[in-house]
Amino acid sequence: MSETVNRTLQDYLDTLGDHEASNIYRLVLDEVERPMLEIMMRYTHGNQSRAAQCLGINRATLRTKLKRHNLL
Repeated sequence: MSETVNRTLQDYLDTLGDHEASNIYRLVLDEVERPMLEIMMRYTHGNQSRAAQCLGINRATLRTKLKRHNLL
């Protein structure tokens, strides 16, 4: 996964050309976090407690992240 992120981020920065990079941290997190949450919720058949356990976060944090990405 890290190689994919490395390559993708480098490609993104290369396409910026003379434009300044900004909010890269949030951009990367949003791009990775949403599909990860979608997959985990499908994997656990919507069971938030189980999804939170699989992700290694507490259920309240999972719910906050699901809301942030409009997945609730």
